Amino acid sequence: MNVVLETIRNRRSVRKYLPGQIKEVELQAILEAGAFAPSAHNDQPWHFTVIQKKELLDELSRKTIALMAQSPLEWVRKMAAREGYHLFYNAPTVIVVSGRDDAMSPLVDCSAAIQNMLLAAEAVGVGSCWIGLVRHLFAKREELGALQLPSAYTPYYAVSFGYPDPSVPLVAPARREGTVTYIR
Repeated sequence: MNVVLETIRNRRSVRKYLPGQIKEVELQAILEAGAFAPSAHNDQPWHFTVIQKKELLDELSRKTIALMAQSPLEWVRKMAAREGYHLFYNAPTVIVVSGRDDAMSPLVDCSAAIQNMLLAAEAVGVGSCWIGLVRHLFAKREELGALQLPSAYTPYYAVSFGYPDPSVPLVAPARREGTVTYIR
């Protein structure tokens, strides 16, 4: 099978990491892949904030979980109440992806950059997980000073990165059927 297609098929969301930090060469490959994502009018409106400071990741996790506990959605409140839950699954590296506010389609462009980073991580043996629940914290701009975001950028998502714990099998869930219509 083609190596790109194999990488796409093998990528999984990792929710248990080994404690060691990823290598700098792997981090740079992941960031470069994000920067080479397609974007509307080649706007490249993304900004990547790399966090490898455990204390900050723990603080961001605690603050987000506290906000999740107030969610009107029961499943979000239940997740926040789970014993030992960490928003970033104790990953040693997290990248916050922000988009420039005046761009044509920053959310879509940043999502494409994230997908590139997820695939690059898989290709270099690094596990990853796209973290959407961080939006609870991102909605509180006054809480984001530690992220040193550039002005006129909105943070959309975070992605956790680290070496997967081999004790947790990564099995692909069945793919939904009926998702394609052919008009020929």
